[in-house]
Amino acid sequence: MKKITFTNAFFVLVFSFNSYAMDGREIMKDVIQASYYQGQDVRANAHMTIIDQQGRERIRALTLLRRNMEDSGNQKYYVYFNKPSDVKKMVFMAWKNSKKEDDRWLYLPALDLVKRIAASDDRTSFVGSHFYYEDVSGRGLDEDNHQLVSEDEIQYVIKSQPKIAEAVEFSHYKIWVDKETYLPTKIEYYDKNNVVYRIYRLLDTKNIDGNPTVIKAQMEDLRSGGKTITKYSAIVYSQNIPEKIFSERYLRKSPKKYLK
Repeated sequence: MKKITFTNAFFVLVFSFNSYAMDGREIMKDVIQASYYQGQDVRANAHMTIIDQQGRERIRALTLLRRNMEDSGNQKYYVYFNKPSDVKKMVFMAWKNSKKEDDRWLYLPALDLVKRIAASDDRTSFVGSHFYYEDVSGRGLDEDNHQLVSEDEIQYVIKSQPKIAEAVEFSHYKIWVDKETYLPTKIEYYDKNNVVYRIYRLLDTKNIDGNPTVIKAQMEDLRSGGKTITKYSAIVYSQNIPEKIFSERYLRKSPKKYLK
Protein backbone atom coordinates (compact mmCIF):
# COMPACT_ATOMS: atom_id res chain seq x y z
CA MET A 1 0.00 0.00 0.00
CA LYS A 2 1.35 3.43 -1.04
CA LYS A 3 2.24 5.63 1.89
CA ILE A 4 0.56 9.06 1.83
CA THR A 5 3.13 11.64 2.87
CA PHE A 6 2.36 15.15 4.06
CA THR A 7 3.45 16.50 0.66
CA ASN A 8 1.13 14.15 -1.23
CA ALA A 9 -1.79 14.94 1.05
CA PHE A 10 -1.19 18.67 0.66
CA PHE A 11 -1.14 18.32 -3.14
CA VAL A 12 -4.43 16.40 -3.11
CA LEU A 13 -6.02 19.03 -0.88
CA VAL A 14 -4.88 21.95 -3.06
CA PHE A 15 -5.90 20.20 -6.28
CA SER A 16 -9.36 19.43 -4.91
CA PHE A 17 -9.81 23.00 -3.69
CA ASN A 18 -8.84 24.47 -7.06
CA SER A 19 -11.14 22.06 -8.92
CA TYR A 20 -14.20 23.22 -7.01
CA ALA A 21 -13.17 26.77 -6.13
CA MET A 22 -15.45 28.36 -8.70
CA ASP A 23 -19.04 28.69 -7.58
CA GLY A 24 -22.17 29.13 -9.67
CA ARG A 25 -22.23 32.91 -9.44
CA GLU A 26 -18.61 33.25 -10.57
CA ILE A 27 -19.24 30.99 -13.55
CA MET A 28 -22.41 32.87 -14.52
CA LYS A 29 -20.50 36.15 -14.35
CA ASP A 30 -18.14 34.77 -16.99
CA VAL A 31 -21.08 33.41 -19.01
CA ILE A 32 -22.74 36.84 -19.13
CA GLN A 33 -19.43 38.44 -20.13
CA ALA A 34 -18.91 35.95 -22.97
CA SER A 35 -22.51 36.13 -24.17
CA TYR A 36 -23.24 39.85 -23.98
CA TYR A 37 -20.14 41.98 -23.32
CA GLN A 38 -17.40 40.97 -25.76
CA GLY A 39 -15.81 43.95 -27.45
CA GLN A 40 -16.54 47.59 -26.60
CA ASP A 41 -19.38 47.43 -29.10
CA VAL A 42 -20.70 45.17 -31.85
CA ARG A 43 -22.67 45.34 -35.07
CA ALA A 44 -24.28 42.23 -36.58
CA ASN A 45 -26.95 41.11 -39.02
CA ALA A 46 -29.45 38.53 -37.78
CA HIS A 47 -31.75 36.30 -39.82
CA MET A 48 -34.56 34.77 -37.78
CA THR A 49 -36.60 31.84 -39.08
CA ILE A 50 -39.77 31.41 -37.01
CA ILE A 51 -41.29 27.93 -37.42
CA ASP A 52 -44.72 27.01 -36.05
CA GLN A 53 -46.11 23.61 -35.06
CA GLN A 54 -47.21 22.90 -38.66
CA GLY A 55 -43.75 23.70 -40.04
CA ARG A 56 -44.80 27.01 -41.56
CA GLU A 57 -42.04 29.62 -41.63
CA ARG A 58 -41.86 33.38 -41.15
CA ILE A 59 -38.71 35.43 -41.57
CA ARG A 60 -37.28 38.39 -39.68
CA ALA A 61 -34.12 40.13 -40.96
CA LEU A 62 -32.58 42.71 -38.65
CA THR A 63 -29.43 44.59 -37.74
CA LEU A 64 -28.26 44.73 -34.14
CA LEU A 65 -26.03 47.38 -32.58
CA ARG A 66 -24.73 47.11 -29.02
CA ARG A 67 -22.50 49.42 -26.98
CA ASN A 68 -21.00 48.82 -23.54
CA MET A 69 -21.00 51.80 -21.20
CA GLU A 70 -17.62 52.43 -19.57
CA ASP A 71 -17.00 51.03 -16.07
CA SER A 72 -20.65 50.54 -15.17
CA GLY A 73 -21.84 47.19 -16.50
CA ASN A 74 -24.59 49.09 -18.32
CA GLN A 75 -25.23 48.56 -22.03
CA LYS A 76 -27.35 49.98 -24.83
CA TYR A 77 -28.95 48.01 -27.68
CA TYR A 78 -30.47 49.15 -30.98
CA VAL A 79 -32.22 46.60 -33.21
CA TYR A 80 -33.43 47.72 -36.66
CA PHE A 81 -35.77 45.51 -38.71
CA ASN A 82 -35.14 45.19 -42.45
CA LYS A 83 -37.60 42.44 -43.50
CA PRO A 84 -40.40 41.58 -44.07
CA SER A 85 -42.30 44.65 -45.23
CA ASP A 86 -44.76 44.63 -42.32
CA VAL A 87 -41.95 45.16 -39.80
CA LYS A 88 -39.48 47.12 -41.97
CA LYS A 89 -38.09 50.19 -40.14
CA MET A 90 -39.37 48.93 -36.79
CA VAL A 91 -36.83 49.50 -34.01
CA PHE A 92 -36.30 47.86 -30.63
CA MET A 93 -34.07 49.73 -28.20
CA ALA A 94 -32.91 48.64 -24.75
CA TRP A 95 -30.85 50.25 -22.00
CA LYS A 96 -29.52 47.53 -19.75
CA ASN A 97 -29.06 48.87 -16.22
CA SER A 98 -26.92 47.10 -13.64
CA LYS A 99 -28.61 48.65 -10.58
CA LYS A 100 -32.26 49.00 -11.64
CA GLU A 101 -34.80 47.61 -14.09
CA ASP A 102 -33.86 47.76 -17.76
CA ASP A 103 -35.50 50.35 -20.03
CA ARG A 104 -36.93 49.07 -23.34
CA TRP A 105 -38.76 50.75 -26.23
CA LEU A 106 -40.35 49.61 -29.49
CA TYR A 107 -40.88 51.98 -32.42
CA LEU A 108 -43.82 51.08 -34.70
CA PRO A 109 -43.35 53.01 -37.97
CA ALA A 110 -46.84 52.25 -39.35
CA LEU A 111 -48.29 54.21 -36.40
CA ASP A 112 -45.30 56.48 -35.89
CA LEU A 113 -45.55 55.35 -32.27
CA VAL A 114 -42.87 54.78 -29.64
CA LYS A 115 -44.08 52.18 -27.17
CA ARG A 116 -42.43 51.70 -23.79
CA ILE A 117 -42.03 48.01 -22.93
CA ALA A 118 -42.94 47.42 -19.29
CA ALA A 119 -40.78 45.24 -17.07
CA SER A 120 -43.68 42.77 -16.91
CA ASP A 121 -43.42 42.32 -20.70
CA ASP A 122 -39.70 41.47 -20.70
CA ARG A 123 -40.43 37.75 -20.81
CA THR A 124 -42.90 37.86 -23.71
CA SER A 125 -42.34 37.08 -27.39
CA PHE A 126 -39.79 39.22 -29.19
CA VAL A 127 -41.67 40.35 -32.34
CA GLY A 128 -43.44 37.03 -32.80
CA SER A 129 -40.40 34.79 -32.31
CA HIS A 130 -39.76 32.17 -29.62
CA PHE A 131 -37.10 34.39 -28.08
CA TYR A 132 -38.19 36.85 -25.40
CA TYR A 133 -37.32 40.55 -25.16
CA GLU A 134 -35.16 39.68 -22.18
CA ASP A 135 -33.23 37.10 -24.23
CA VAL A 136 -31.90 39.86 -26.48
CA SER A 137 -29.98 41.68 -23.74
CA GLY A 138 -29.96 38.98 -21.03
CA ARG A 139 -30.87 38.79 -17.35
CA GLY A 140 -28.85 40.57 -14.71
CA LEU A 141 -26.37 38.46 -12.76
CA ASP A 142 -28.00 39.15 -9.40
CA GLU A 143 -31.59 38.59 -10.48
CA ASP A 144 -31.05 34.88 -9.78
CA ASN A 145 -29.24 32.60 -7.34
CA HIS A 146 -26.77 30.40 -9.22
CA GLN A 147 -25.64 26.94 -8.07
CA LEU A 148 -23.01 24.73 -9.69
CA VAL A 149 -24.72 21.32 -9.73
CA SER A 150 -22.22 19.30 -11.77
CA GLU A 151 -19.25 19.49 -14.11
CA ASP A 152 -17.06 17.31 -16.31
CA GLU A 153 -13.99 17.92 -18.46
CA ILE A 154 -15.82 20.06 -21.02
CA GLN A 155 -18.71 21.80 -19.27
CA TYR A 156 -20.32 23.17 -16.13
CA VAL A 157 -24.01 22.73 -15.33
CA ILE A 158 -25.58 25.61 -13.40
CA LYS A 159 -29.03 25.77 -11.80
CA SER A 160 -30.39 29.30 -11.51
CA GLN A 161 -33.45 30.29 -9.48
CA PRO A 162 -35.08 33.74 -9.50
CA LYS A 163 -34.74 35.78 -6.31
CA ILE A 164 -38.22 37.20 -6.88
CA ALA A 165 -40.25 34.17 -7.95
CA GLU A 166 -43.46 36.06 -8.70
CA ALA A 167 -41.67 38.34 -11.19
CA VAL A 168 -41.13 35.57 -13.75
CA GLU A 169 -43.03 32.62 -15.19
CA PHE A 170 -40.26 30.04 -14.59
CA SER A 171 -39.27 28.24 -11.39
CA HIS A 172 -35.62 27.85 -12.45
CA TYR A 173 -33.40 27.19 -15.44
CA LYS A 174 -30.42 24.92 -16.04
CA ILE A 175 -27.56 26.08 -18.19
CA TRP A 176 -24.79 23.98 -19.76
CA VAL A 177 -21.61 26.07 -20.09
CA ASP A 178 -18.66 25.28 -22.35
CA LYS A 179 -15.51 25.49 -20.21
CA GLU A 180 -13.35 26.82 -23.05
CA THR A 181 -15.57 29.66 -24.30
CA TYR A 182 -18.01 30.13 -21.39
CA LEU A 183 -20.83 30.27 -23.93
CA PRO A 184 -24.04 28.42 -23.00
CA THR A 185 -24.49 25.35 -25.19
CA LYS A 186 -27.98 24.58 -23.84
CA ILE A 187 -30.48 26.20 -21.48
CA GLU A 188 -33.59 24.47 -20.16
CA TYR A 189 -36.35 26.60 -18.62
CA TYR A 190 -38.68 24.94 -16.08
CA ASP A 191 -42.21 26.13 -15.32
CA LYS A 192 -43.78 26.37 -11.87
CA ASN A 193 -44.52 22.61 -12.02
CA ASN A 194 -40.82 21.95 -12.71
CA VAL A 195 -41.53 20.84 -16.29
CA VAL A 196 -39.24 21.94 -19.12
CA TYR A 197 -41.11 24.24 -21.48
CA ARG A 198 -38.38 26.17 -23.36
CA ILE A 199 -34.98 24.99 -24.62
CA TYR A 200 -32.17 27.14 -26.02
CA ARG A 201 -29.49 25.40 -28.08
CA LEU A 202 -26.20 26.78 -29.39
CA LEU A 203 -25.82 25.43 -32.94
CA ASP A 204 -22.62 27.05 -34.21
CA THR A 205 -19.86 29.45 -33.13
CA LYS A 206 -16.96 31.29 -34.71
CA ASN A 207 -13.92 33.07 -33.33
CA ILE A 208 -14.08 36.70 -34.47
CA ASP A 209 -11.22 39.01 -33.47
CA GLY A 210 -10.42 36.70 -30.57
CA ASN A 211 -14.03 36.62 -29.37
CA PRO A 212 -15.88 33.26 -29.35
CA THR A 213 -19.12 34.32 -31.01
CA VAL A 214 -22.54 32.74 -31.48
CA ILE A 215 -23.40 32.58 -35.18
CA LYS A 216 -26.36 30.18 -35.02
CA ALA A 217 -28.78 29.44 -32.15
CA GLN A 218 -32.26 28.04 -31.61
CA MET A 219 -35.05 28.61 -29.10
CA GLU A 220 -37.75 25.93 -28.92
CA ASP A 221 -41.13 26.22 -27.18
CA LEU A 222 -42.17 22.72 -26.13
CA ARG A 223 -45.72 23.82 -25.34
CA SER A 224 -46.53 25.29 -28.76
CA GLY A 225 -44.27 22.96 -30.73
CA GLY A 226 -42.64 25.90 -32.49
CA LYS A 227 -39.06 27.14 -32.64
CA THR A 228 -36.98 30.05 -33.88
CA ILE A 229 -33.54 29.67 -35.49
CA THR A 230 -31.32 32.76 -35.58
CA LYS A 231 -28.23 33.08 -37.78
CA TYR A 232 -25.77 35.95 -37.33
CA SER A 233 -23.49 37.40 -40.01
CA ALA A 234 -21.39 40.49 -40.83
CA ILE A 235 -20.30 40.66 -37.18
CA VAL A 236 -17.89 43.50 -36.39
CA TYR A 237 -16.54 44.30 -32.92
CA SER A 238 -15.26 47.59 -31.50
CA GLN A 239 -15.97 50.07 -34.30
CA ASN A 240 -16.75 53.01 -31.98
CA ILE A 241 -20.52 53.15 -32.36
CA PRO A 242 -21.50 56.54 -30.85
CA GLU A 243 -23.70 56.60 -27.78
CA LYS A 244 -26.05 59.20 -29.30
CA ILE A 245 -27.50 56.54 -31.63
CA PHE A 246 -29.15 54.83 -28.66
CA SER A 247 -31.71 57.56 -28.09
CA GLU A 248 -35.36 58.19 -28.88
CA ARG A 249 -34.38 60.53 -31.71
CA TYR A 250 -32.85 57.62 -33.65
CA LEU A 251 -35.90 55.42 -33.21
CA ARG A 252 -37.55 57.50 -35.94
CA LYS A 253 -34.39 58.48 -37.80
CA SER A 254 -32.27 55.36 -38.31
CA PRO A 255 -28.45 55.70 -38.24
CA LYS A 256 -27.91 54.37 -41.79
CA LYS A 257 -24.10 54.58 -41.60
CA TYR A 258 -24.01 51.91 -38.90
CA LEU A 259 -26.77 49.73 -40.31
CA LYS A 260 -25.13 49.05 -43.70
